[in-house]
Formats: sequence, C-alpha cells, structure tokens
Amino acid sequence: MDCEQLRAYRNAKNPFGKKLGIYIEELRPGYAKAVKTVTEEDLNPVQVPHGGIYFSMADTACGSAMVAYGTVAVTINCSFSFLKSARVGERLMAEARELQSGRSVCVLEARVTGEQEELFALGTFTFRRTDKSVEPYL
Repeated sequence: MDCEQLRAYRNAKNPFGKKLGIYIEELRPGYAKAVKTVTEEDLNPVQVPHGGIYFSMADTACGSAMVAYGTVAVTINCSFSFLKSARVGERLMAEARELQSGRSVCVLEARVTGEQEELFALGTFTFRRTDKSVEPYL
C-alpha cells in the first residue's frame, strides 16, 4: 500500500473533512496524524470549540490508520472524553495509534493535543476490518 498516495486521496476526497478543515498529515499502517486549526466557525454557543471537532479529528485519524493496511474499515464503537477546550487559532493534532490488531476487530487510541502538547480529548475506537480493498478508491 502506497501510504502517501492514500493520504493524498483521503485529503482530496473527504468533503466532510474539508468542510471542517481536517487533513491527514502523516499516515502508515496502524498510525495517523490529523491536523486542524480552530476557527470561529468551530465554536459552539458558549464560545469554545464544539466537541464534534475533537471527535471528528480523532475518528478521521483512526479510520485513516486502519485503511493504511489496504482494506476498508468502519468504526463500530468508541469511548470518548473531552478534557479541555482549545482557542481560536490553535492548531490541533489528533494522533491515532493501534492498540490491538485482530483479523476482523481492531482497537485504536486517539489523543487530540495542541501545540504545547496539552491534551484536549482522548478516545478509544473499535473498528471492523473488512475484506474490501481500498485500491478501487485510489
């Protein structure tokens, strides 16, 4: 699997990620880093980033880490904790690392941090690995 080609494809063909400004910066099997800069449009009514921003970054990173193996994978469960709020202009990073790799079920951890390594959110994601190749999508 050409991870650079896959990373470029996922960044170019992800309308939801583009809308939120989430991009995959690093990718290899079992690991991915998604990045985003917090904007005014990300704020909720109490003027902090909506929790969906952190969750979407984490899910994007974990899903990318899974498909870097060359097969389609889908999120089937997650546990997510929101720990701290970022500020407008802050660059966030969601790093996903595989904790357990099974034939059909895999578990990954995602940590959403800021430039000063503050931990904003933490999640554990469970994925189902399919037999479907990602090749047709490249």
